[in-house]
Amino acid sequence: MFVADSQVHIWAANTPERPWRTGPSNVPHRAQPFSKDDLLREMDAAGVARATLTPPSMEGDRNDLVLEAARLHPDRFAVMGRIPIDRPENAALVPELKQQQGMMGLRITFVSGGQSLSSAASLDWLWTAAERADVPLMINARGSMMPDIRVIAEKHGGLKLAIDHFAVERGRKDDAAFVSLPQLLEAASCPNISVKVSALPCYSTEKYPYRGLHKYVRQIYDAYGPERMFWGSDLTRLPCTYRQAITVFTEELPWLTSAEKELIMGKALCQWMGWALPTSG
Repeated sequence: MFVADSQVHIWAANTPERPWRTGPSNVPHRAQPFSKDDLLREMDAAGVARATLTPPSMEGDRNDLVLEAARLHPDRFAVMGRIPIDRPENAALVPELKQQQGMMGLRITFVSGGQSLSSAASLDWLWTAAERADVPLMINARGSMMPDIRVIAEKHGGLKLAIDHFAVERGRKDDAAFVSLPQLLEAASCPNISVKVSALPCYSTEKYPYRGLHKYVRQIYDAYGPERMFWGSDLTRLPCTYRQAITVFTEELPWLTSAEKELIMGKALCQWMGWALPTSG
């Protein structure tokens, strides 16, 4: 099966020449560098054909490392990069993003509790610029923010949005992590919103295959359909093997057809990003 991961991180060491925005104490599982070569070894062992690289938050808004990986391995990596979103003048950067080899779109992080996206007029430049330039956005936000994101999606009908990690409530596990799922499900009425069904094992206290969370995958499937579901691992914080993060979808959800698994495990993501599928796929 063709497998494309919707989210993985690589990063370099925290050095004076290339300092992290946050220190290792804030991200203990990332204290050591994780390179493109480390990732390629993991992908090859697990049977992952492609991966979408998103710069981790501790490296700030720099894209140099992920762009270099995509330049050297264009058949394996694509980039959803970062730009500073606190300066409206950066709207001029958005139409130029895809001119960089491997850059497919942007990942935007909103994790501050109670932040209202639709009321932040200063961000309208971002939604407008991305819509006009056909630049997809991956949004890291809590489910409680989905009403605001839905307003944005309705106002900008040509803007492609993918919501990270089921829009779970961070720092929680099991049912508590998915308490805001109804708001994500309501947003399925917007055809330009998709969901990254990513990092599922990270939100369970159970062992593989995390059966207590299967019901949430099914609810996303019922609301969004496989064309708007993008499997992802967030590999470097998984509590299981890379292969198990795959097989929980390909072997443990019997209600998915083979064709639907193909979409969820990579084809739908590539089509959404505009990343041409391999001719043999």
